[in-house]
Amino acid sequence: MFKLNLKIALRSLWRHKGFTLINVGGLAIGLASCMILLLYVTYEWSYDKQVSNADKTYIVYQNSKNDGNIMTWFWTTNTIAGESREKIPGVANSSHFTYPDDELLSYENKNFKKAGVYADEYFLKIMDYKVLRGNPEKALKGQNSIVLTQTMAKMLFGNADPINKTVKLQNSEVLKVEAVIEDVSKNSTIRFDYLLPWTLMLKFRPWNKEANWGNNFCLNLVQLKDNRFFEQVNQQMKGIYVRNAPNSSSEAFLHPLSKWHLYDKFEQGKLAGGKIDQVKIFLILAFCILLIACINFMNLATARSEKRAREVGVRKAIGSSRKALVRQFLMESFLLAFMGMIIAFVLIELSLPYFNGLLNIELKINYSDWRFWTGLLGLTLITGAIAGSYPAFYLSSFEPVKVLKGFGLQMNASVSVRKVLVVFQFVFAVCLIICTTVIYQQLNYVKNKPIGYNREGLVEIPIQGNLRNKEKLALLKERLLNSGSATALSYFSTSMGQTGNNTYDFSWPGKNPKSNILIDFRAAGQDFAKTVDAKMLSGRDFSAAYTDTANAVLNEAAVKVMGLKQPVGTVIKWDGRPYTVVGVIQDLVMGSPYQQAAPMVMYYFMNDMNYISVRLNPAQNVSASVAKIDEIVKEINPDFPVDRKFVSDQFEQKFQNEQLLGTMSNWFGGFAIFISCLGLLGLALFMAEQRKKEISIRKVLGASTGNILTLLNRDFVKLVLIANLIAFPLAYVVVNHWLSAYSFRISISVLPFLMATMISLLIAVLTVSVQSVKVAKSNAVDALKYE
Repeated sequence: MFKLNLKIALRSLWRHKGFTLINVGGLAIGLASCMILLLYVTYEWSYDKQVSNADKTYIVYQNSKNDGNIMTWFWTTNTIAGESREKIPGVANSSHFTYPDDELLSYENKNFKKAGVYADEYFLKIMDYKVLRGNPEKALKGQNSIVLTQTMAKMLFGNADPINKTVKLQNSEVLKVEAVIEDVSKNSTIRFDYLLPWTLMLKFRPWNKEANWGNNFCLNLVQLKDNRFFEQVNQQMKGIYVRNAPNSSSEAFLHPLSKWHLYDKFEQGKLAGGKIDQVKIFLILAFCILLIACINFMNLATARSEKRAREVGVRKAIGSSRKALVRQFLMESFLLAFMGMIIAFVLIELSLPYFNGLLNIELKINYSDWRFWTGLLGLTLITGAIAGSYPAFYLSSFEPVKVLKGFGLQMNASVSVRKVLVVFQFVFAVCLIICTTVIYQQLNYVKNKPIGYNREGLVEIPIQGNLRNKEKLALLKERLLNSGSATALSYFSTSMGQTGNNTYDFSWPGKNPKSNILIDFRAAGQDFAKTVDAKMLSGRDFSAAYTDTANAVLNEAAVKVMGLKQPVGTVIKWDGRPYTVVGVIQDLVMGSPYQQAAPMVMYYFMNDMNYISVRLNPAQNVSASVAKIDEIVKEINPDFPVDRKFVSDQFEQKFQNEQLLGTMSNWFGGFAIFISCLGLLGLALFMAEQRKKEISIRKVLGASTGNILTLLNRDFVKLVLIANLIAFPLAYVVVNHWLSAYSFRISISVLPFLMATMISLLIAVLTVSVQSVKVAKSNAVDALKYE
């Protein structure tokens, strides 16, 4: 019986090649889109789960009260690791480490600036990366040791054994290779190329040796003996700051390592989502596109119902049961789904390199993984079942007496169902158009919003190697300005696109002793405002004409939070040391461009400068200017790469998530619209077939081609308008919820809704007209010659 059903199905599909092609194409695009999105969702979901005991491993966060608000971040004090390991029952292990930072690593004539992490010896016991060479027990214990990843070891030593060989860090520290570990997975939040001992970091920054509970500069990992200790340990962790520093307003808590990447957004100390929201959007998008493909199949299958009615009548008349017919039609559906799967598989393989480049990740199909094949097969079977269920039960319900005697089928119900399905398809398509438009509007709004300085033509160079020498730094400034490639130059403690240090230790006249206000602090060089093209609202910038080591410049937010009416001349104190305010600079956006600028105090201290800011000469060619800058920097600091970066490029990277969301919405929204058009085309084919004689009579009576096109398109335009009306409130709720996450946001205007209406109507009219023109221009005699 199976063989007979398969033969009948193949013959039916071959006989109606056009319908088969449209169905297979729609299902293939739907399956491919769904699988790519599911691969991405799976990739994101697997973040930070490579550790053996990932379910029992936690990153330590802290909530800190700041003038009535609660701020949450993962920067904590280095004393937490030892305190929790020794004094909190239920803790199996704990470790402190720094966030990855690029530093120069050299071997003979090979120099690489790669990401390194300073960590204590317990780090590798918690993050149990596979050790390929060396002794993991000795790793990170000696001050002058280093652990390399497999790729880093190959870059430095080729195929030679790196164990006990020496490398140089920053061209100064000689380090012995103690171990080589496997490369850190790309879906890991902490990614590095080598590990350095914590004691080496303390050699560079001796002030971190003190047990200072107010110095939050590193990250802490805690691994529990068992998760049944979680509540107990977390409760102990909450009071760890107050127990050791009674005046502290901080409260530590445990956040699962496996949720660190996806659940990273906190509001007022409570978890409020994060990247998981974007992952959920893509998950919904995946199944909606597949559902649209299934709906498209239903439309096309039922559109052929009149032609298949006699087949059903004959088969029932000779004894076929309804169950047998249902099996027959489901067989066709599954056959089409498997054909679609094969094409989808090819589409996935062809498109994955593009999406990997777009997402900057490494999605790949693991052919040896049974879970992939199970998922693909299961998705195909579900698709075939959903797509074929309605047509199978509908077609098998025909009464043989009526269809064989030539009575007209009662098509109203099926037409209504098909119209509902088409409306659903376009509701989803219109929602995607509106959401994509709003995403790009919000993106452009934030990109073009004033950030307090001019990022165009501004270049940053890290201060490293010879540039740490003040004479060499002064020489560099002189040569760059004299070369004509730069018009201004200054220094800053952090990159313009990064957040920096902050403290509660500032005080000022009139400050409430009980208030805890967190204030950012940065070191800035002379002529800083001129270099970054920022406006001084009052007073002056740091200048060579003054001795500014005891002076400070405030931003607008700091003046506001301090309540200073005449800030210039006011003496503020930082950890008891007085600073005189000499100027007020407008707020500079340095962290998230979506949030308000934090209050900031800038001070002048050359030892704290880490970046050179250079304003390019606008009168010269940019390429020529940067080439000259690179040449001069390389001459003065030959042992280090120039590592020059444009501030504008770093600013663009801040919008990566929104750009990704917009691009993905464009692509998969386009696929959804294309599949919807196939469904609309199927309905147009059906309606044209049903009204063929009516159209011919109208033509005989003098109706023009334009009249016929208007008649045929009118019903479809109504369906699309209904879809728009349904989609508008749904899209409004979605985009309003998405925008609520941003402090700076656009107002939702009518433009996205008008655009969605125009685009959907245009697409619908063009799609239907492809078939309508053919019908309108057909010879009326062909349809009426047997009447």
